[in-house]
Amino acid sequence: MLSPNARTSAGRRPTTCRPDSKACELNRRLQLAVSALGLSVLARLLWMLLSTNGMNLVDLHVYVDGSASLLTHGLYDFTYAEKTPDFPLPFTYPPFAALVFFPLHYLPFTVVAVLWLLATVAALYGVVWISLELILGEQRVREPGWQTAAVAWTAVGVWLEPVRTTIDYGQVNVFLVLGAMIAVRSARWWLSGLLVGVIAGIKLTPAITGLYFVARRRWVTVICSAVAFGATVGVSFLIAHTEAKRYFGTLLGDASRIGPVGSVWNQSLRGTLSRILGYDVESGPWWMAAVLVVAVLAFLAWRTLGSDDRMGTLIMVQLFGLMVSPISWSHHFVWLLPTVLWLVYGPLSAVAGARLIAGYWLVTMLIGVPWVLSFAQKSIWTISRPGVLSWLGAVDALGVLVLFGWMIWHGRAVLRSDVGSVRQRLRTFPKALSADRNAIGERALRRTAAD
Repeated sequence: MLSPNARTSAGRRPTTCRPDSKACELNRRLQLAVSALGLSVLARLLWMLLSTNGMNLVDLHVYVDGSASLLTHGLYDFTYAEKTPDFPLPFTYPPFAALVFFPLHYLPFTVVAVLWLLATVAALYGVVWISLELILGEQRVREPGWQTAAVAWTAVGVWLEPVRTTIDYGQVNVFLVLGAMIAVRSARWWLSGLLVGVIAGIKLTPAITGLYFVARRRWVTVICSAVAFGATVGVSFLIAHTEAKRYFGTLLGDASRIGPVGSVWNQSLRGTLSRILGYDVESGPWWMAAVLVVAVLAFLAWRTLGSDDRMGTLIMVQLFGLMVSPISWSHHFVWLLPTVLWLVYGPLSAVAGARLIAGYWLVTMLIGVPWVLSFAQKSIWTISRPGVLSWLGAVDALGVLVLFGWMIWHGRAVLRSDVGSVRQRLRTFPKALSADRNAIGERALRRTAAD
């Protein structure tokens, strides 16, 4: 008979860790995080399948039903109004997006909805994991405990308004964020460029990611992304010529087709200024001045980052893009979750104010301030509203401005500290030089006396 020590691994009894061991504690935390994420996904599934409005998923309906209109050459005549009678939703993405979504209309919508939810959560985990990799480095993030952190943050992220409303509407935002992050993570110019070009072909706004590669001076990637985007346009003209000609010829840039600019759901500069001033500022002087200010602040904030802070650079680029876009719905702000992770774990995490700003984003996203204020909005088309509500509705735009300002202040403080250190060294240099000369002279005299 074999002794217990000679048993094969297949016959070995499972070992249990000691309750006071670090490995056991890490395992318990991982189990709790996985349970929290599992319960979050289960709650979302039950809401989707059992509640009255759970299967509204209006944007997913537009993707699925709208893409099917390619068969009748009526893509941009399509509207979905079953759940949105006050604003029939048109297909607003480039025709390449319709080509990507087209196979979905062959499946039962309930199946598409469930798969979309599960894929969104999986993509969110990917966003969190890559964020931690970019912040901490690939080696450190594989240390025990960080997998638990990734799962836990994913569970939290499911309930943040940008992700919550993305799931409610069946939106594509999390997938686009993941695509951009994989592009940034990769060192292969062709993969990075291809991903940026493709996600820009699906929805134009991710094209702002190209600025990241400009900032990093990855010029070949920039060129490759432009070529890849051009290829999506070419494929669109080849397969759906009429729709592509109409989109790029007349519909591109028409914000009125996307939705009501002044709605509290629109957290861009244009939406924020329009609500505060009481009318749509369009691309007039107020908007141009605001864009110029934000561009300068974003540039100065970026200049304070370390050369190896890829996550910080990506966040600056994406938040700038959200600000200057004519319409940035609150569910477009999925980028705020990587921003929180960067503030909590990144190179500036120990700087005064970092945790405060991260807490601001977490609280406002958990509450869902635009969602709360939407109940006080009698009509999504009426811009003028009480001043207090207008300023409260600037929650995301003001948060971005505070973040940029805080980074610039920190950068100036570091610069002053560096300048002071240099001046101190310059002041002490003559004394140190004189002391060195005296020491050399004394050693020379002792050697002479000894001789």
